Amino acid sequence: MLEAMDLNNNNFTGSIPPSIGSFSSLSVLYIGRNCFQGSIPNEIGSLSRLQYFNLSYNSLDGKIPTTLGHCSKLQNISIRSNNLVGQIPDTLGRLPNLKVLSLATNNLIGDVPQSLGNLSSLNILNLAKNSLTGLLPSSLGNLSSLSYFDLSSNNLNGSIPEDIAHITGLKFFSVSINGFSGLIPSPYFNLSSLQHFAVSVNQLTGTLPQDIGLTLPNLEDLLVDVNQFHGPIPISLSNASRLQVVDLDTNKFSGRVPLNLGSLQNLRNLNLGSNKLRAREAEDWDFITSLTNCSNLVVLGLNNNSFTGVLPSSIANLSSELQWLVMGGNQISGGIPAGIENLVNLVVLGMDQNNFTGAIPGAIGKLQWLNALDLSENRFSVGKNEFWGSIPSSLRNCQNLEALELSNNNFSGTIPIEVFNITSLSIYLDLSHNSLIGTLPMQIGSLTNLGILDVSENRLSGEIPNELGDCQVLEYLYMEGNFFQGSIPPSFGKLKGIRELDLSRNKFSGQFPDFLENLHSAQYLNLSFNNFNGEVPQGGVFNNASAISVAGNNNLCGGIPKLQLPPCPNKSSKRRKQHLAVIIMVPVVSILCSIVLLYFCIICWTKSSKAKIPSTPSSSDQHKKVSYAELYKATDGFSSENLMGVGSFGSVYKGIMDLGETAVAVKVFNLQRRGATKTFLAECEALRFVRHRNLVKILTSCSSMDFMGNEFKALVYEFMPHGSLENWLHPVGKEWCQSESLNFSKRLNIAIDVASALNYLHYHCLKPIVHCDLKPSNVLLDGTMSALVSDFGLARFLSKTFAPSGQTISIGIKGTIGYVAPGNYCI
Repeated sequence: MLEAMDLNNNNFTGSIPPSIGSFSSLSVLYIGRNCFQGSIPNEIGSLSRLQYFNLSYNSLDGKIPTTLGHCSKLQNISIRSNNLVGQIPDTLGRLPNLKVLSLATNNLIGDVPQSLGNLSSLNILNLAKNSLTGLLPSSLGNLSSLSYFDLSSNNLNGSIPEDIAHITGLKFFSVSINGFSGLIPSPYFNLSSLQHFAVSVNQLTGTLPQDIGLTLPNLEDLLVDVNQFHGPIPISLSNASRLQVVDLDTNKFSGRVPLNLGSLQNLRNLNLGSNKLRAREAEDWDFITSLTNCSNLVVLGLNNNSFTGVLPSSIANLSSELQWLVMGGNQISGGIPAGIENLVNLVVLGMDQNNFTGAIPGAIGKLQWLNALDLSENRFSVGKNEFWGSIPSSLRNCQNLEALELSNNNFSGTIPIEVFNITSLSIYLDLSHNSLIGTLPMQIGSLTNLGILDVSENRLSGEIPNELGDCQVLEYLYMEGNFFQGSIPPSFGKLKGIRELDLSRNKFSGQFPDFLENLHSAQYLNLSFNNFNGEVPQGGVFNNASAISVAGNNNLCGGIPKLQLPPCPNKSSKRRKQHLAVIIMVPVVSILCSIVLLYFCIICWTKSSKAKIPSTPSSSDQHKKVSYAELYKATDGFSSENLMGVGSFGSVYKGIMDLGETAVAVKVFNLQRRGATKTFLAECEALRFVRHRNLVKILTSCSSMDFMGNEFKALVYEFMPHGSLENWLHPVGKEWCQSESLNFSKRLNIAIDVASALNYLHYHCLKPIVHCDLKPSNVLLDGTMSALVSDFGLARFLSKTFAPSGQTISIGIKGTIGYVAPGNYCI
């Protein structure tokens, strides 16, 4: 008589047979982490003795059988990480012995059933990462045994019900990434058992109680970021001695930072960024001195507040474990405190957009783990500052540096060769808007993984080194506004991934570099105001007049008609002119040539004085919209066979466009879902400003009517053949059976790709963007297993105005510090 069936993690395939219902003695059924497909058979309801039921991490679809409600002895139901659809059956509320209900990471829709409030024995409720809507039922307050409550990453709205706060043993409470609004009911702040409290990314208002540290003495994680809370930070937080994470980012908190936070010995992450906090007098900065007692501190975010005055020297005495220190977007003055090199594990140092002055201390070169250094928009730092003198050669010691931003300062002298020995540079190197002189060293070729190079608006001269062509990963190259001369080296033809190239306003000369037409990824090319001559090609990027500029080169011909260049003389006309030249008397020719030469000089001078550089082409020029009919045909009528997945606001289909040559992913928005239109516009707004090799590329969009006259909106992306990172980290179904796995090297490369994308979004976009929904399912893998970040439906812009050209963006910690995709707990 079979009582237990444990087939976990065995790569079984096929469907679950209905005959499973014949094992009437079965009390344990564990078949998780396999490759099962199809629906869960209704015959499961015949297993009257079943107590433990685990089908997690498969590829099961269809609905949850209502017959599960017949298994009255069930204690554990875990069907997380599948492709289940439909509503949560009301019948699950008939299971009096149920202790664990885990349905996270599916495609469940509809309301949370009122009947779940009948599960008086329930200890764990995990419905995270679905598409549940509506209000939270107050009946959930009857779950008197509940300790773990996670409904994050859904589409729930309304207010957070007070009834749940009466569950006296509740330890974990998360409703992050929903649409909740209003005040948090005060009883939540009296739950003395609470350890994890997360309401991030909602629309909640109000203040935090001043006695929160006394009423929640066991609190370990306080996550209230990206809401509309205001008022002072409670001084009593220091009484919650177990606190490890405090994230108050992107709210409206004001006043001084409490001076006693240093008593939190377990504090790891403190993010106070993007609020209205202030520090005016020297004593207001004493909280920094207090934090030197927090020996486990890893993240400190103070960016985008109203901090003024001089940074205290005690900042150099913060924990040696500190990895993130960001304070951009304030009005801090003075120099960088001595001893900053004591923070030996710093990975990110952001001091941008302040009033710092002086020289960059050479000791920064001792920060060997530094990945991103941003001192921009200050009077010290990296970009729009008043740093003076030469760039310190000691930066060569930062062999983990991936992004170096030194723009908009008063740096002079030559570019130290040591900078190009930082071979870890992969995101960007920005030395623009300074007073640098000399040549671009040939050592530039060592930066083989560099994505963005900006040396514009300096006084650099000489020829471009041929070695620059070795930087074959380059996507953005800006060299405008210098004194470079000579020809463009043929090695530029190796920059196959280049998207934007600006060589304007230099002294380049020679034959027009026609090999640039083979750079098929190029979207913007500016060669204006140089001295090129010869024929402009018509292929590649040169076929789009709005994407190129060749103005101010007065000896060019040919090109597409929109450029309005004179036609190039063909060989036969040259032979006729040579024949006439023999017949006509030499003196006449001399006179005529003199007149023509004078005439053309006058014309060229006039054109040169009136020439303008066109602006960078907008995304609307680059992406031609497609019709509903085209997408309908490409996806076989949006057939279920082409359905790749269902998300919060719509479905994604695989399609074939361009006469069967291009595989695409079509994201169709469910406009009946509240917030879907807003999400469509948010993605369009975000993606129109981003161009990076690690961000999913939008090919086109569709905003039209379907065949029934209903509104239709969709986005078309490049197809990612290897699916999402979620399916590789937590494989289900076919993905679980893949022969290829993510070894350490691949995981590391993926992590680097994602970090590169986020750094670009935060610090190098025209508008700084916070993704707000970064998780493995939103990281896609292309044919080479390179990672691309996708799904910008929750993306937020940090400011309402564009950053002027050449400026940089504040480093800030957005979203939840230490964020783990909700639902990834081992339940």
